[in-house]
Amino acid sequence: MESLKHECGVAMIRLLKPLEYYQQKYGTWMYGLNKLYLLMEKQHNRGQEGAGLACVKLQANPGEEYMFRERAMGAGAITEIFDTVGSNFKGLTPEQLADADYAKRCLPFAGEVYMGHLRYSTTGKSGLSYVHPFLRRNNWRAKNLALCGNFNMTNVEDIFEQITAIGQHPRKYADTYIMLEQVGHRLDREVERLYRKFEDEGLRGMEITNAIEDNIDLANVLKKSSQIWDGGYVICGLTGSGESFAVRDPWGIRPAFWYMDDEIAVLASERPVIQTALNVSAESIKELQPGQAFFLNKAGKMRLAQINKPKEYKACSFERIYFSRGSDMDIYKERKQLGEQLVEPILKAVGHDVKHTVFSFIPNTAETAFYGMLEGFDNYLNEQKVKEIEALGHNPDHEELERILSWRIRSEKVAIKDIKLRTFIAEGNSRNDLAAHVYDITYGSLEPYKDNLVIIDDSIVRGTTLKQSIIGILDRLHPKKIVIVSSSPQVRYPDYYGIDMARMSEFIAFRAAIELLKERDMKDIIAAAYRKSKDQESLPKEQMVNYVKEIYAPFTDDEISAKMVEMLTPAGTQAKVQIVYQTLEGLHRACPTHKGDWYFSGDYPTPGGVKLLNRAFINYIEKVYQF
Repeated sequence: MESLKHECGVAMIRLLKPLEYYQQKYGTWMYGLNKLYLLMEKQHNRGQEGAGLACVKLQANPGEEYMFRERAMGAGAITEIFDTVGSNFKGLTPEQLADADYAKRCLPFAGEVYMGHLRYSTTGKSGLSYVHPFLRRNNWRAKNLALCGNFNMTNVEDIFEQITAIGQHPRKYADTYIMLEQVGHRLDREVERLYRKFEDEGLRGMEITNAIEDNIDLANVLKKSSQIWDGGYVICGLTGSGESFAVRDPWGIRPAFWYMDDEIAVLASERPVIQTALNVSAESIKELQPGQAFFLNKAGKMRLAQINKPKEYKACSFERIYFSRGSDMDIYKERKQLGEQLVEPILKAVGHDVKHTVFSFIPNTAETAFYGMLEGFDNYLNEQKVKEIEALGHNPDHEELERILSWRIRSEKVAIKDIKLRTFIAEGNSRNDLAAHVYDITYGSLEPYKDNLVIIDDSIVRGTTLKQSIIGILDRLHPKKIVIVSSSPQVRYPDYYGIDMARMSEFIAFRAAIELLKERDMKDIIAAAYRKSKDQESLPKEQMVNYVKEIYAPFTDDEISAKMVEMLTPAGTQAKVQIVYQTLEGLHRACPTHKGDWYFSGDYPTPGGVKLLNRAFINYIEKVYQF
């Protein structure tokens, strides 16, 4: 499939023992730093445009730095930031390097609280200044705030208006900057509330400072900050006094998991990375619930708090299909089931001629669904063998049994993801010719003009790779028919919660539906949907309706798929081409706990999603048509 960018992965670590403990037990006080590296590297799939980390020392004297940050851009950012951190320890004697007390007193990043972030940009904003964690400085330790997240807010304008109305002036108009100022403002107010409280109680000087740091309630901060948030998010933060937190959106759109024992507390975007980094069981890892926050105070005491009332659970199904690591035991089963469920429509597509069909997959993310599809066909084949044996009507001899039992499903690695070719030549035809070679094929893997080729992908969004590369290169094998199988349903609607697909023109399913309306002289449906969308622009987002559904309503899934084939098949293709999709019902059967399906159904979990869809549809129509 075309590579989709996903908004970010997070990792947090809190060491619950002194650094000397880890030096003695694990041979290094860098235990937390090493585990953070593992957690980030194991989530590299979630962000390859930048990475950053923050660290807090819990015991620092006035005048000593206690909060550290390092960030870098590019696919090698994780390595770069940890190399930079490690460069602080070069030149130390072995004795100094093994001295946890020396590290605490003298070395940067030798702390007890860590936070890491991996970034993909879905807003078009790039550059080091947009790489998380973001940092807000203050002379009061408790008012220092580092913030990062896996999120996309759909109502940045509302948040911006709210904080500027009280006199704040964010330095940039970007959701993370705005949220940093919003949460930072509430943190300031919480510290000031406690200051007045303890001053009234007769405390003075450092007594007040220590009392604030021991009693600060970040739940208050998050409750007041997040009331207005509309979007999918896991927001993580550290304060200079050693408080750490993570909060999940009330719809459960974006994922977060945590683990804690007597040595360490960890939070990450995916469960298997915690399993691998700490060698713990899946059962010992908990999922952060919708609207819930995870807190660790300065003393290392953990608590969970319900920050926002849970809404209808809409956990992102694309996490299961594509984004999350397939090594999670539940995701692995779900992806296999997605493939297995496609046996019947594939059989129909190849005319039940399994003997003359080769099965394969588009590397690399569709591999698990491919195994599920093969299992489904093995089961189908066994049923057919039993029927053939029963139909003989007599005790079969050895030759008859061998003939029936030797029937196998034919699977081959037909498509190969080749080196990442750089399309550096700007001239259009040359660029397209290079793009056509992103994939290569295994020659001789099927019998020309006799065999069908079934090849499974995890999703088809834009269709660009199919048209520019895959269909054309598969046709060189001269299959009788090419059946492209998508383990997910038709992607029809933009995402506004952290996946990089926000414009209507990107979706081949949408373009196909528009073409069908034009061909069948039904342009009045386009005009009506546009007019209704335009008329609701001034309404509150809570009252908006998804009228883009009317563009798809006149057609069956098969009609749209057939039109997509027409639009995506390169000129000169000899094989007949068909696209087979997962149904929405099939997706829900395979992924029953992740009901967030707005990309396929148009049922957005938040009002902000409908508002942004409305805007995207109006922009598309006004650019293409003169309504």
